[in-house]
Amino acid sequence: MQKLVVLNDEDITRLLPRTDVRAALERMFIALADGQAVQPPQTLSLFPSGGGDFITYPGVLGSDGVFGTKLSPYIAGTNGPTVTAWTLLMSMETGKPLLLCDSKRLTTERTAATTAIAADLLASKEAKILTIIGTGEIGLAHLRHAASIRPWQEIRLCSPDIATRHGLPVQLESGCPVTTSTYTDTAAAGADVVMLCTSSGSPVIDASRIGAGVLVTSISTNVANAHEIAPDTLNRFDVYCDYRATTPAAAGEMKLAAERGQWSTDRLVGDLPELLSGRATARDTGRAAFFRSIGLGLEDIATASALLSAARN
Repeated sequence: MQKLVVLNDEDITRLLPRTDVRAALERMFIALADGQAVQPPQTLSLFPSGGGDFITYPGVLGSDGVFGTKLSPYIAGTNGPTVTAWTLLMSMETGKPLLLCDSKRLTTERTAATTAIAADLLASKEAKILTIIGTGEIGLAHLRHAASIRPWQEIRLCSPDIATRHGLPVQLESGCPVTTSTYTDTAAAGADVVMLCTSSGSPVIDASRIGAGVLVTSISTNVANAHEIAPDTLNRFDVYCDYRATTPAAAGEMKLAAERGQWSTDRLVGDLPELLSGRATARDTGRAAFFRSIGLGLEDIATASALLSAARN
C-alpha cells in the first residue's frame, strides 16, 4: 500500500522544475471536455465576526484516478491578512489519501500556466508586445509561463511600487527587452496582450481604452466580487473563461454585470475545455477579447497529481 506523501513548500520548490504544469493542465481540461473529470462549484465559507474566510476548491480527475480539494483561507489580522493553501489528493480506487501538500506555490504556478494556455490560444499570432500588470510572485510566474508563447519584441512590467522592486529581469533569454512602468493605462496602451495579475478588488485598467484585437486576461482573489476590469466594459469584449459551468457565478465582473443587466452568460464565446478539444474556435472577429480565470479545483488536483508523480519518481 502506498503511503501518504506530505510535501512542504521546500519540497514543492525542489520538485516543480521536474513537473510540466502546463501539460498537466491541458490534459485535465481535455479530460473535462470528454467527461473524464468533474468540476463542482467552489464554495466560500465566512469566518465568524469578520475574521476572514476560506474557499474550497474540489475536483474529480477520473483520468488520473484521483479526487480531492484545496482549502485556501484568508485570515484577517492586525498586521495584515494571512493567506495559505493546502491540497488533499485521494484515490478513487481505495478512498485513501495519497498526498497532502502546501499548495500556495502550486496555486501560483497553475494560475500562470492556465493564463498562458489561454493566451497561446487566443492572442493574435502576430502579437509583439506583452504587458503584465502586477509584479508579485504571480505576475512573475505569468512572465515565466508566457515568455515563450510568442516571439515578443517588448515586455512591460507594471505595478505602483515597481521602483522599490529589486531583481526584476531586464531582458529575456531571447533578447527581448523588459521595461517597467508605474502607470497601468500607460503600460497597457499599444500592447497586444495585457495580463492582469493583481490582488485588487476593483478595476486596475480602463478597459474602455483597450483596442480591437487585444487580449486581456484576469485572475481572481479572495476579495468579495473582485474584478480587475469594470463590469460595464464586458460587452466590449469577446469573453472566454477557464470553465463556463462555474466561472460566471464566481467572477466578480461577470456577477455584477449580469446583476445590472449589462452582460449575460450566454455571451460567453468559449472556455478552455471547449478550446482545447476543438469544440470552440479561437476568435477571429477582430474585437478585443477577455479571458477570466477564477482558479478551478481541478487545476489544483491536476497539478498536485503531476507533482505526486514527480515525488514518486
